[in-house]
Amino acid sequence: MESINRLLEIMKTLRDPEHGCPWDKEQGFSSIAPYTIEEAYEVADAIERNDMGDLCAELGDLLFQVVYHAQIAEEKGSFNFEDIVDGIIIKLLQRHPHVFGDKQIDNAKAQSRAWERFKVQEKEIKFNGKYISVIDGVILNMPSLSRAQKIQSRAATVGFDWKDTQSVLEKVNEEITELRRELSDRPDKTRVMEELGDLLFTCVNLARHMDIDAEAALRSANYKFETRFRYIEDMLSEQNKRFEDVSLEELDKLWEDAKIQKTH
Repeated sequence: MESINRLLEIMKTLRDPEHGCPWDKEQGFSSIAPYTIEEAYEVADAIERNDMGDLCAELGDLLFQVVYHAQIAEEKGSFNFEDIVDGIIIKLLQRHPHVFGDKQIDNAKAQSRAWERFKVQEKEIKFNGKYISVIDGVILNMPSLSRAQKIQSRAATVGFDWKDTQSVLEKVNEEITELRRELSDRPDKTRVMEELGDLLFTCVNLARHMDIDAEAALRSANYKFETRFRYIEDMLSEQNKRFEDVSLEELDKLWEDAKIQKTH
């Protein structure tokens, strides 16, 4: 595509040693990585808000991050943008034999499991047949909810999983009971944190069994809380009041009002 070539040329010009942008010339993989992560989150935010204009713009920003890394790599003689595209084409063809070959996969869940198995097989080939753990390579600095879901998905590919959603719900109740036990009498903060972590991990498992992205679910809950809290702030401001001026009962009433307002 002509537009892609134009974008690649712009990036190359920005990094030109003599005539490029001083800031862009100084950047490397590590300094750009935080921006790449930020742009991915901004894409997710636009999707959450169902803002197609913002989504288009944010996807462009994210694409620019790929182009940026590709340009740095090309300067180092490591790879270029075309190598990135060729790599993902090969990967997609290999991991979708039910589309581009004669394999049969019945549903999306089966495909997800097959995808994870392909990744493990690719790693075994890369390391000359050496055994690779199914949870090897799950990135350490992923958001913890996302990483928990990824670890669980990998484990599920070898059958290490709850049989159904009801079983996970029962485990959630079990973890709540254990947390209550730790909170009684003289709570030990380390033990409480451990039990709370177990509860959160199990809640992620519950989300996975319901085909819900745990990170997206919490992001939605954050947004819902923010909008309701801001409603309360606005109502108090209209009455020239602060939080400390009203009772908990009044705040609870405003919270319920906010829930009604945000559903209309």
